[in-house]
Amino acid sequence: MPKRIASTIVLWILLFAVLWFFRTNGAVAAIAAVSVLTLREFYRLMAASGHAPFMGLGLIFGALITLSPWIEARYGIPGDPLLALAVVVLCVRIIGERPPEKRVEALSSTLFGLVYVALLLQYLVRIVTPAPGDTIPADGRLVLCLWVVAVAKFCDVGALLTGLAIGRHKMAPLTSPKKTWEGAAGGVVVAMGVGALVAWLGRSVIPHSMTPLRAALLAAPVASVAILSDLVESVIKRRADHKDSGDGVPGIGGMFDLSDSLILAAPVGYLLLQRLA
Repeated sequence: MPKRIASTIVLWILLFAVLWFFRTNGAVAAIAAVSVLTLREFYRLMAASGHAPFMGLGLIFGALITLSPWIEARYGIPGDPLLALAVVVLCVRIIGERPPEKRVEALSSTLFGLVYVALLLQYLVRIVTPAPGDTIPADGRLVLCLWVVAVAKFCDVGALLTGLAIGRHKMAPLTSPKKTWEGAAGGVVVAMGVGALVAWLGRSVIPHSMTPLRAALLAAPVASVAILSDLVESVIKRRADHKDSGDGVPGIGGMFDLSDSLILAAPVGYLLLQRLA
């Protein structure tokens, strides 16, 4: 636990430093880095499960897919064809580079990583990237992106602490034995409080309609899917027979262990925040 707490504090300090000094470009770079490192660990888990994904090619396409909203806004190059192009290239490669018994698994695992990790984390880039004629200032978009991240991650913290204190009823004993319904409820409540706090602190730059009350209410579904996202990662790790996705973050595990709750929270947060624009 002490290592986990120390890592959490250091990571939040680094995040605030990146956002403060580099603003939008720093946020986009950080999201892309998280996406690529998460995808790398995802492919390693798929390889451990016997699926033989194309890691190098997947990471290249994954980075481009995650960055595509920022690239389109800055250079006018649309990213819509990227996933289709990845399918074409991968279909060519499986014929010559994978044995017949591994071709379907190689194709499906590589593409699933692109959709599940790169495409879904792309929605954080969509939130933080100013659009033409945008009514939300760049700093406001930074706060909204930070709101999604804070809601998802503090849901983790709240669920862990509440589960340790009063957790009794197992949520998914075959998938993640330590998670409880009491912990999940506590996580959502904590996330709602954090969501309200972030909205109040950023009230000068975010839309006036994002009141602390509304931010708290919107945080509930985001936190709920963050819990589900955490469980999905547990399913993937169990299939690969791994406790953690890596060991790069002391007390937490790998990057996938750190970003798991953000993957489903990102598109849900984006859709909810779209109504503010």
